[in-house]
Amino acid sequence: MGGLREMAAPFVALGPSGVAVRDRLKHLTAQDESVLRLVGDHLGMLASRDLKARCAAGLGHDTVQWAARKRALTQASSSRWAGSITKATHDQWALARRGQLAHIKSLQAGVRTIAHRLSLPVGEKGSKRAPGGYHTRQEWHAKTRRLHVLEDRLQRARADWEAGRVHVVRGGKRLLNTRHHLEQAQLTEEQWRTRWQAGRRFLEADGESGKRFGNETIRVTCDGEVSLKLPAPLAHLANAPHGRYVLASKVAFAHRGEQWADRIQANRAVAYRIHEDTARGRWYLTASWTIPPVKTVPLAAARRGGLVGVDTNADHLAAWRLDAHGNPVGEPVRFGYDLSGTAGHRDAQVRHALIRLLHWAERHHLAIAIEDLDFQADKTREKHGRRKLFRNLISSMPVARLRARLVSMAAELGITIIAVDPAYTSRWGAQHWQKPLTTNNRTATRHDAAAVAIGRRALGHPIRRRTAPPPAHRSDEQGHRTVQAGPGAPGREGPRPRIPGPRTRSVRAGCGANAGDQDTQHRSGRPAEHESWQQDSLPLSL
Repeated sequence: MGGLREMAAPFVALGPSGVAVRDRLKHLTAQDESVLRLVGDHLGMLASRDLKARCAAGLGHDTVQWAARKRALTQASSSRWAGSITKATHDQWALARRGQLAHIKSLQAGVRTIAHRLSLPVGEKGSKRAPGGYHTRQEWHAKTRRLHVLEDRLQRARADWEAGRVHVVRGGKRLLNTRHHLEQAQLTEEQWRTRWQAGRRFLEADGESGKRFGNETIRVTCDGEVSLKLPAPLAHLANAPHGRYVLASKVAFAHRGEQWADRIQANRAVAYRIHEDTARGRWYLTASWTIPPVKTVPLAAARRGGLVGVDTNADHLAAWRLDAHGNPVGEPVRFGYDLSGTAGHRDAQVRHALIRLLHWAERHHLAIAIEDLDFQADKTREKHGRRKLFRNLISSMPVARLRARLVSMAAELGITIIAVDPAYTSRWGAQHWQKPLTTNNRTATRHDAAAVAIGRRALGHPIRRRTAPPPAHRSDEQGHRTVQAGPGAPGREGPRPRIPGPRTRSVRAGCGANAGDQDTQHRSGRPAEHESWQQDSLPLSL
């Protein structure tokens, strides 16, 4: 393994820790929609002010400031609305903080790559591990200017990180920038304004265990009736006692409806969120709750009986079944998907491909082995500047979403997911397994061979197969240079199987007095301590 990076050991992926289901709020009246917009706009304004105060506090924020912010919000809403707003504010600030750190690491990687390539002579070729110099003098000069730009950005980002400053846009930075490109987005100013207001509304409430139906702010009863507690300035809009407003719509969760009903009947916490889809003119209610961690099976138990190796590609999943010894069984299977079109279409394609894969693995009662992919370090334009097609290819692969969906969907079916290090799986699979697995009736691709390599790594077997020596050197004296059974394998020292066909000796293989002794297969019948070897004289030609 000289020159190769150290590879991480396979591990069993943990199951999901939460559940979210959604249903449409149908048959809402004009009054219902007006009340929802008024409440959402009012709470959204409070959330914006609270986020501004949290960002201004920076790293010096403490529990005293948190309590002061919550008291100020309680006067304009309620104690429970204030708690939901402050929690959402802290989550958003923490998310922005993590994104800021990821941005700094990306800038550092770009600066290192450009500095390395600038230090090389123009036109020098790169290696497998590091890129070479730039192709022309003009490109070298342009990258010199870009290096100064990235260094300035890195300096500002580090200063913000050390000071605790984060930049957050409620409603989304992408939607904010769309305001300057309405023609390209095919939106009018009024349509953009409607989306902007809908994105900045706040209509979500955390659940409370022990309270009625698990949530006092946004309450959903067993028969699907939805009501919400109005903020103090909007209490005059209530149509039910205790300052509540009951919507005319009722919900019924088709997915996980029984689990949701069991939770609210036991008064366990359920969080709700109401949002408007302005493009379709619809309102939706999302219910979410936490679940106990799924108990994962030991890695040895998941390997028992073999597994299914899966290779992730831009347009399909390549899968191959392997037995416990790492040998491919049956034929390779592909599960295709189309990642063109809208985000909803791409998401549906991924779900359909995963459910077909899971049903196939469930029929064989096998675990699934996948690569623990992360393309964040390989998407930089500094590393693959000229290879735009390759950058678009790896950027289009939904590895994070696919992995998260696969783990959550597999947990429902009781299928174990094993994650392996992706190092060299495609290269070694094509080098050592593509040709041996190709027959007259089957053409194994690089992706099929990579699936076998992934499965073997998950099973703990080596991927690379050593090249067999010439036939003249295949003897017990010099030994085979192929993968052999380990020292602890049962039957390793047993008699060799009989190979049919003519032999050079008078005693056939597997026969004779020394058939069970591997050390005496090439000895005479005399004891070892009296054995002597003598070369027969060469026959003289007549």
